[in-house]
Amino acid sequence: MLTDLFKAVILGIVEGVTEFLPVSSTGHLLLVERFMDLDQQDFWKTFAVLIQLGAILAILAIYFGRLWRIALGMFSDPAARRFVIGVLLAFFPAVVLGLLFGGFIKNVLFNPWVVCFSLIAGGAVLLWVDQQDFDPRHHDATTFPLPMYLGIGIAQCAAMIPGVSRSGASIVAAMLFGADKRAAAEFSFFLAIPTMLGAFVYDVYKSRGDMTMDHSLIIAVGFVVSFITAIIVVKTFLNFVTRHGFAFFAWWRVIVGTLGLIALALGK
Repeated sequence: MLTDLFKAVILGIVEGVTEFLPVSSTGHLLLVERFMDLDQQDFWKTFAVLIQLGAILAILAIYFGRLWRIALGMFSDPAARRFVIGVLLAFFPAVVLGLLFGGFIKNVLFNPWVVCFSLIAGGAVLLWVDQQDFDPRHHDATTFPLPMYLGIGIAQCAAMIPGVSRSGASIVAAMLFGADKRAAAEFSFFLAIPTMLGAFVYDVYKSRGDMTMDHSLIIAVGFVVSFITAIIVVKTFLNFVTRHGFAFFAWWRVIVGTLGLIALALGK
């Protein structure tokens, strides 16, 4: 039991740290599961799905006041209603592609080799974007043009390839469309709510046969660790990228992807 609890803590930390950073939580979880010999065990695959809820609730907790005001004003405040429409537009492409190609993605692309190459390629893109001297036109994530929301949503679909990073794809797209770094990162948080919640509900439904109450303590530990870690990361991430940009995360991706390829080549 203690060994399983330790595994739950490690996976909870990985989920909480990586979910909202542009480094790919799915990719990191797949690699950790592979190198901890958990990738062939159905319970740990289900566990990785369940602890995502902790990260989702972290965003809801941090932005609760702002989200509540938007929800209350959705039918009376044109600005709030427009932002909700924008989030739905950004969410829609992932729904369509997920329903059409979800099985193919899980069966073919979810392997550590794809993850490692995606981490490296995504790191190179993130580093390139970070070095560009953009002239941002949009400084508030809630006031982007509607076509821009849709464009970000289309770009986010690239993250269905494990290792690409949902937040990374949406941040890069937002910056290319004219958002500053902070607004781009903040919108990736907002877009994460419906995207992650939809993926969570779908995965839980698909994995319902593997769920039992026998591992409730292990799941609870992973959930709490994911929640607390995600809160800490989100609260510090915006200030960090505003001051330092994304180079640190780009190199993180390249290093992790390279080390992963070396380990895979050595048969580890």
